[in-house]
Amino acid sequence: QVQLVESGGGLVQAGDSLRLSCAASGRTFSRLAMGWFRQAPGKEREFVAVIGWSGGTRYYSDSVKGRFTITRDNVRNTVYLQMNSLKPEDTAVYYCAADAQRVIPSIRTYDYDYWGQGTQVTVSS
Repeated sequence: QVQLVESGGGLVQAGDSLRLSCAASGRTFSRLAMGWFRQAPGKEREFVAVIGWSGGTRYYSDSVKGRFTITRDNVRNTVYLQMNSLKPEDTAVYYCAADAQRVIPSIRTYDYDYWGQGTQVTVSS
C-alpha cells in the first residue's frame, strides 16, 4: 500500500515557474518508479514525466521537454516536478503516480498502481 500526496500547485502567469512535490508513504520509496501525469478539462489523462528507482532513467513528453524536470529524493520519500516557462496549455490537474513493478519507468497511465489526489495548476496568459 502506498499513499501519495501532491502539493505546490497554484495560479501563475505564463512564463512563471512552479515546483510540485509528491510525498510518498506506506512502503519502500526507493523501489517505486514514479511519474507525473496531468489532465485538463475535457482531455484524457496524459503522461508528463517519469523517473526510475535510482533517478537515473527519466522520460518526458515532447510538450514539456526542456521546460520541466523530474527529480526524486529517496531519503525524504519525495518526487518533484520543476516546471519552468509555463504556458497556458500547461493548465491541468497534475497527478503523482507510483509503479511498484517495473524497473524501467512506463509512460502508460494504466501501468501505475497508486495515485495521489492531484493538485491544480493554472497558467494565465
